[in-house]
Amino acid sequence: MLNLVKHDAITEVQLARPPVNALNLELLRALQAALTDAVKDGARGIVLSGTQGMFSAGVDVPALLTRDRAGVREYWREFFLTCAALAHSTVPVVAAITGHSPAGGAVLSLFCDYRIMAQGAYRIGLNEVQVGLIAPDCIQMALRRVVGAYRAERLLVSGALIDAEQALACGFVDELTTVEQVTTRALHWLGEVLALPAHAMLETRLIARADLIDAYADVDALPIDTFVDAFFHPQTQATLQQLVARLKKKD
Repeated sequence: MLNLVKHDAITEVQLARPPVNALNLELLRALQAALTDAVKDGARGIVLSGTQGMFSAGVDVPALLTRDRAGVREYWREFFLTCAALAHSTVPVVAAITGHSPAGGAVLSLFCDYRIMAQGAYRIGLNEVQVGLIAPDCIQMALRRVVGAYRAERLLVSGALIDAEQALACGFVDELTTVEQVTTRALHWLGEVLALPAHAMLETRLIARADLIDAYADVDALPIDTFVDAFFHPQTQATLQQLVARLKKKD
């Protein structure tokens, strides 16, 4: 479900779970392990990428709907642990957003240091509200620190999916390029950062990311049970079932 590519001191971790890189339990755990192992193996920077046209479609909703409460709780805990792994990464991480990135895919990108997105018809956003889910504060804060409080509120409450140009304009992403060049530009940005005096860069980065690190210091302190309660709300379940039905029709 992952392709690992070494680019000298940089490791690229590519999501590779066809057809849309949906985040199931196994992929989340594999991603956490890959981030840890990359640093252990000497990586000084990490690129998190997807396939051309699709970064990640986010949560694997059809699979999640088959799980009982304990299973759903287990899933969301792993999702937040993956966010924590990115937040606590001791090396810079760039999200190479190689295509569409709704919901969970967009969330993961927010925990990276820098976001480069493919220009064109691709969309990104935290569209949880549109599919009946609540965006908890531990996710909202990640968006607020990137786009500001007011813009985050507008995007979150409407569940908006915005195109690449809009994402760049509001600061959701830092840079746009062609889909073929997204990973190349990610490697270039990391190369420039890694060329700086390492101690000064890393310590300054640690201070700058302190709010994100502190928020995910203890995943079990996050309101996971409240989020799970909301997941099983009848309206949420109905909306998610309708979403899965639409997806099956497309297949």
